[in-house]
Amino acid sequence: MTDLRFDGRVAVITGGGRGLGRAYALLLANQGAKVVVNDLGAPIKGDGNDAGVAQQLVDEIKAAGGEAVADTNSVATPEGGAAIVQTALDTWGRIDILIHNAGNVRYGTIREISYEDFKSVVDVHLMGAFHVVKAAHPVMCDAGYGRIVLTSSIGGIYGNNRCVNYGISKSGMLGLSSVAALEGEDFDVKSNVIVPSAVTRMAEGLDLSQYPPMEPELVAPAVAWLSHEDCSVSGEMIAAIGGRVARCFIAETRGVYRPSWTIAEVGEAMAEIHDKGEVLDFGLHGHVDHIMYSFAMARAGGAK
Repeated sequence: MTDLRFDGRVAVITGGGRGLGRAYALLLANQGAKVVVNDLGAPIKGDGNDAGVAQQLVDEIKAAGGEAVADTNSVATPEGGAAIVQTALDTWGRIDILIHNAGNVRYGTIREISYEDFKSVVDVHLMGAFHVVKAAHPVMCDAGYGRIVLTSSIGGIYGNNRCVNYGISKSGMLGLSSVAALEGEDFDVKSNVIVPSAVTRMAEGLDLSQYPPMEPELVAPAVAWLSHEDCSVSGEMIAAIGGRVARCFIAETRGVYRPSWTIAEVGEAMAEIHDKGEVLDFGLHGHVDHIMYSFAMARAGGAK
C-alpha cells in the first residue's frame, strides 16, 4: 500500500535533531517533504548547544535522497522563532507544516523549584510554541494552506509530580492550538496537538522494564497525518503511546441548573454535578457552544 506523501511541502520541525523530532523529520523527508531541522543540540536541561546535531540529521536525509537544511536558532525568543520560520522561507519560499517539538526538562516541586528552572522550561515549550506559531501562522493564512502540530503531554493533561513548569507549558498548548485553529479556519490552516509518549533520552533514569515497545517511530505516523493535507480535524488533541492512537478532549457533564444557589446547595448537588451519564464534547467551537447550552438550560429551567 502506498503511503501518503508530502511532495512539494516544506516542514519546519523544532527540536528535530533527536528523539521524537528526528523520527518526524525522517518520516516526512522520506515521504517527499523538504525539512528544516531546527535543533540547538542542547542537553536535556537546555543549557548548551551543539550545531552538529541538526546538521548530522540533515546530512543523513540528503544522503538518502531527501532535501533538508539545518537551523540552530532558539525557539525561546521571539527573534529565534521568527528566524526559524524565515529559514524555510529563505530556502524554499514557503512553509506548509510547523511541528513544535523542542523541549527541555528541569524538575522541581512547586515549593522547591527556582524561578530560573521554571522559566527555562516555559520559555522553550510554551513561549517557544507561541514564537514559531506567531511567525508561521500569518504566512500560512496568506498562502491559504497550513498544518500546525504542537506538542503536549499526559503531564500537561493529567499533571505529574515535580513537573509544574512542564505541566503548565504542556497544558497551555491546547489553548494556543485552539486559537490557531479557529483563526485559521477560513484559510485551510489547521492546528492540532500531539500527546506523544516514547522512550527517548528524556526517559533517562526511569525503570523501563515493564514498558511495551515505545520507539518514537510509533508516534511519527500520527504526527505526519496531522501534518498532511488529508488531515480532517483541527483544534484536537491526539495521543500516541506504544502503538495506541486516541483522541483526548475536554468534556463537561450536563450539570445542574437552579435559578439561585446557596453555598450548601452546591455541595449537596455535587454528586449530580459530577454525573457522567451525559457527557458533552463541544469541540473547536466550544466557547460559543458552552455558553449557548448553558443559556438554553436556564431558559428551560433545567428541564431536559
